[in-house]
Amino acid sequence: MKPVHIIGVPLDLGAGRRGVDMGPSAFRIAGLSSRLGELGRVVVDQGDVPAPIQETQHKADERKKYIHEIARVCRTLYKAVTDSLEAGALPVVLGGDHSLAAGSVAATANWVTGISSYPMGLIWVDAHGDMNTPETTTSGNVHGMPLAALLGQEPAELAAIGSTPSVLPEHTVLVGIRNLDEREKERIRAAGVHVFTMKDIDRHGIAVVAERAIALASKGTGGIHVSFDMDACDPTFAPGVGTPVRGGLDYHEAHMVMELVADSQQLVALDLVEVNPTLDLRNATAEFGVELALSALGKRIL
Repeated sequence: MKPVHIIGVPLDLGAGRRGVDMGPSAFRIAGLSSRLGELGRVVVDQGDVPAPIQETQHKADERKKYIHEIARVCRTLYKAVTDSLEAGALPVVLGGDHSLAAGSVAATANWVTGISSYPMGLIWVDAHGDMNTPETTTSGNVHGMPLAALLGQEPAELAAIGSTPSVLPEHTVLVGIRNLDEREKERIRAAGVHVFTMKDIDRHGIAVVAERAIALASKGTGGIHVSFDMDACDPTFAPGVGTPVRGGLDYHEAHMVMELVADSQQLVALDLVEVNPTLDLRNATAEFGVELALSALGKRIL
């Protein structure tokens, strides 16, 4: 089994609510390293990528707040993830807000293509599409834009990290979607990415949807990066997120996604993002995230 490298990203510049910068600490307090070790994995905590706090920065552009600072963090994360992959490890990136994926996913995509000559598949588990741009956003919060950047769109500061585009729409799958801005809907339809909404999950069942998502992300690719926003889960199970939306994945559905990812043996890297301890109940969301990481990395019932 590959060793696991834990990389924290205490970034909240992309979010509308403060507190997700404490997410990496919450995961560590929940025992991520020790519990992964119980699976027989060698675990190395690489510490945190430096990230500035809002009080020391200026928004500069209200359409893409703190974009230059976020891009600097993502470039540093890009190098950290690349170093882990080149060392033969599986990076588990802890957020922090979802804008960090512009660095983590770009690094994995570039590495996968370099060693296999194939593109990378991406499974984006989220209540939101994260495909807004500075032109379509209603908030200016960059955590709603990283997938657009990874697909080679805007913001240009994030799209320029790694190769452009980092991922292709035919290998990109969104799972758990249930809250999209009106103009974002148009962009998602036009982009040609694969989308499984909560309606799809309710209609077909999570096993069918997860298997389809994995098949789409792995067909013709050299591996899969899973970027899991904890707000994909229903607030009943994951209350400590900045943008909760009712009607999400329940406990068993979230685990099923990760268990099937593990079964596929295609996982190259994993993001767990958007845990906000200031909104949580006794660290329940981070503990749930740790359990999901265990499922993704091979924990079995029998």
